[in-house]
Amino acid sequence: MTQADSTKTPRERYRAQVRTEIKERAWEQIATAGASALSLNAIAKQMGMSGPALYRYYGGRDDLITELVRDAYRSLADTIAATAAKDGAEVAALAHALRDWALRDPHRYFLIYGTPVPGYHAPDDITAISAEIMALLLDACAKVDGDAPATPFGAHLEEHREWADGHPAPPAALHRALTFWTRLHGVLSLELAGHFTGMGFDPAQLYAAEVESLASAASAPGTASPAP
Repeated sequence: MTQADSTKTPRERYRAQVRTEIKERAWEQIATAGASALSLNAIAKQMGMSGPALYRYYGGRDDLITELVRDAYRSLADTIAATAAKDGAEVAALAHALRDWALRDPHRYFLIYGTPVPGYHAPDDITAISAEIMALLLDACAKVDGDAPATPFGAHLEEHREWADGHPAPPAALHRALTFWTRLHGVLSLELAGHFTGMGFDPAQLYAAEVESLASAASAPGTASPAP
């Protein structure tokens, strides 16, 4: 029992345990049929509860999805932050931390980076957690792209940088961060969805080659960021 748990009443601990089990059942459903098919009534039946009883723990499907999405983003943000603290926020280190995290639980990855759940809209606090991840990537890119000449797209980003959430990265670093994010998520999404199966090459080697390409371009002095 953690120190935080020791301060809770038995009723609070029981409630936390039930909420944890509900989330575990939800992940099982997502693994089988996807997040869009998530059913609180089905979870209640599995747990031997009535539907109304389960709704005392989560107000509805969207509340449960929000909890799962929040947990997933928080887990990735903490993973990336720990990597940045250990390895000095190097682009390559962050890239491999992302892939390792995704491979540990592909369903968790697809919940936050896959097809949006129809009718679901994440609250602002989840957007803030995802912004933490992007800020660490921008930090890494700004270290190597601070003096790089801006590309036309970089100049465009300088005027459309709302997604950077106030980060002071220069245009070239903004371009680099988006290039990193789109290329690596593209490879990861294809790999985790099984699209490389039967093609006869190792997806890990493809991902490593993409990382090396990004890192090499970043380390070359006076070079512009590649087009995304």
